Amino acid sequence: MRILVTNCNTTEAMTKEIEAGARAAASAGTEVFARTPSWGPESAEGWLDSFLSAAAVLDLLRNIDEPFDAVVMAGFGEHGREGARELLDVPVVDITEAAAHLAGLLGRRYGVVTTLDRTCGLIEDSLHSAGVDRNCVAVAGAGLGVLELGDEARTEAALLTAARRVRDSGAEVLVLGCAGMTGLDRRMSALLDVPVVDGVAAAVRLAESLVALGLHTSRAGSYARPLDKHRQWPSG
Repeated sequence: MRILVTNCNTTEAMTKEIEAGARAAASAGTEVFARTPSWGPESAEGWLDSFLSAAAVLDLLRNIDEPFDAVVMAGFGEHGREGARELLDVPVVDITEAAAHLAGLLGRRYGVVTTLDRTCGLIEDSLHSAGVDRNCVAVAGAGLGVLELGDEARTEAALLTAARRVRDSGAEVLVLGCAGMTGLDRRMSALLDVPVVDGVAAAVRLAESLVALGLHTSRAGSYARPLDKHRQWPSG
C-alpha cells in the first residue's frame, strides 16, 4: 500500500516533518511519501492562503507520475478536498475531517487547538462542510504562526494555554489543528489528561482502512468526474 501525503504549503522542512509523522503512524508494510507544491504560500494562514494552497495542491496531484493508493491532505481547515475527490480515483482523506471523526469516537464533545486566531473560521467552516461540527465546542488559536512551531518549548506552552481553554469549554477530546503539530499528541494528552488526536496520524490510518476494504470515492452525484472542459493552470 502506498499513501501520498500532500503538504498544503511550500515549506519543504515542514513536509519532511509531516512525512516522518505519517510514517510513524502507518502500519508495517505501508509506504508513505510526502510531496510539496511547487508554488503557493509558504504557510497557509488565512482565506487567501487557503484558496491559493488548494489550487497548488490540486496542481500537484494532477501531475504526480508515481502510483499511490490513497491521498492524505495535510492542511488543517484548508480548501481543496472536494476538488481532489473529483480529480482522483483513489480515496482522499483530509486531516481535518479525519481527526474530527476519530475524536467523535472517543468523547461526546471535542475541541480544536490551532495556530493563529485568524484560522479558526476556516477550520469551523471546514468542520461544518464535512458534517462533523455538531459536537465541536471550541476552536482556539495558540497565537503562533505555522512557521513558529519549530520552537518546541514556546509551542508547548502556547498549546497548553489554548488547550486548557478548550477543555474548560467542555471538550472531552482535543484535536491538534495544524499538520505542523504532528507528533505532539501524546505529550499533550499526558499533560492534559484527555485524549488528543493528531490529524495526520488519524488520516493515515483511515486511508489505510479505506484501501484495505477496497473502498473508493462515490461517483454518484457530488464527486462525479469533472466536466471535460479546457482548464488553464499556472505554468512553470
